[in-house]
This record gives sequence, structure tokens and C-alpha cells, in this order.
Amino acid sequence: MSDDRAARPPLDATRLRELSTSVRPGAPPFAVEVVAATGSTNADVAARARAGAAEGLVVVAEHQQAGRGRLDRRWETPDRAALTFSVLLRPPADAPSWTWLPLLAGVAVASAVTELGIAADLKWPNDVLVGERKLAGLLVERMETPDGPAAVVGIGLNVSQTGDELPVAEATSMSLEGADVDRTFLLEVILLRLGEAYADWLCPGGVAALRAAYTERCGTVRGHRVRVSMPGGSVVEGEGAGLSADGGLLVWSSAGVVTVNAGDVVHVRPAEG
Repeated sequence: MSDDRAARPPLDATRLRELSTSVRPGAPPFAVEVVAATGSTNADVAARARAGAAEGLVVVAEHQQAGRGRLDRRWETPDRAALTFSVLLRPPADAPSWTWLPLLAGVAVASAVTELGIAADLKWPNDVLVGERKLAGLLVERMETPDGPAAVVGIGLNVSQTGDELPVAEATSMSLEGADVDRTFLLEVILLRLGEAYADWLCPGGVAALRAAYTERCGTVRGHRVRVSMPGGSVVEGEGAGLSADGGLLVWSSAGVVTVNAGDVVHVRPAEG
């Protein structure tokens, strides 16, 4: 292991425990727990949700060994090289459509990263990109619990990985993009932006504001030519034409406007030509 990798500092658990005093009214009172290693923070938070944990629980792992993304893709992050964490949300019964939650989380992460000096964009539904390279991925899971439905927002963001530590050539990290970022501060900023976005979403007019913020950051929905691979092998190709009422991707294709929902997509990528 190089000296750079060995020098990666741990998260400051004491500082993170004090984060709840900084959130704005209407945002979840975050309670952050740091664990040395785990298979999946999403699985951990899901289990805690079923056991009655309150909204705002955050579990962040220094080393995630069996992370899971969309379509059950799995990956392992080097120790202390990334931010891998999950947040428990319990939206009220009158909340807007839950299908907006992945987009909301994507906007929060992209906003935080941009705030810290890296111009980040979104690829629908919620990949965070720097140029064409993936910096972060998100997975939002809804579940039923004895205390009502809950959402687990899982986020994996590459922070100090070197090129040979990233799983694919199309990925990047904060350090590779020229940002030397303290992971504790980065997590604080992301959670504060997530709390703000969540509180705004629950306010009257929140979906319209979220749609505008998302559209500003996501080239996929602003006329880019896309090729969408579906689970059954079919392909939808055309131009991104905005978002549906529940956050789906509208694609202007040869068959007219097609609505693509996140759960139905295998891959969205730029189309040829």
C-alpha cells in the first residue's frame, strides 16, 4: 500500500454526532453512526428501520465490503477511501410521490460536490458525474416497517481512490479531479444539502422546485440523445424531453414520447450521432 493510501484519516465520529444541531427546521435530525466495516450500509439501516429506528439515522462505513447498487450490482470500497453511507427517511403520508426521492438525493450530492469545487452533473436517474466519469451512485429503497413505510437512501461517493482502485475506467474520484477533501466535512455538507432538499420537497410547490433544480443539473433530460436498454432486451432511443409527473424520463422517440421509469431501466447512455 502506498503512503498516500496509508495516510487516509478516519471519519471524525464526535464531530458527526453534533451534526443534528446544524440542520434547518423541517429537515431530519440526523444521528450519524460510524462503523469500521460492514457488508452494506443499506442493509444495516433497513434492519434498524424495521426495528423502529427514527428518521434521520445515518450509518457510514469506513470500509464497505458488499455494497449494492441498482440491478444488484455489487462493489467493495478501499478502507477510508470513499464515503459509503445510508440515511433513513420516513416521509409523511401526504408527501409527494416517493419516486422523486432518488432524484432529490442526486441533486443534494451534486450540489455538495459542486460547492466544494468540482462541477458535477447528473445522469438520469441519479448518477453523479464529472464530465462523462461517474463520481457517485445512489440507491433508494422503500420498505414497510411496523412504524409505517420508510425509505433508505444509500450513497457511495469516491473520495481519494487512485485510478487503479476504481472498479471501472469510466469512474473518477474527488482526488483525481483535483479536490483534496476531508471526508468528515464532505459528509456534513452532503447531509445538510440532503436535509434542505428533503424539507423543501415536503413544502407546497416542492416538486416543481425539485424538478427545476434537477433539470438544471441533468443533461439527460435536456435534449441529449439517449439509448435506454430495458430489462426485456428492448431499446428506446431518442432525445431526452424532460421529466414526467413522478420523475420518470421522457424520451422523444420515433414512436412518440415514451416514459421510462427508473425501475425499468438497465442502462441509459448517449446515443450515436
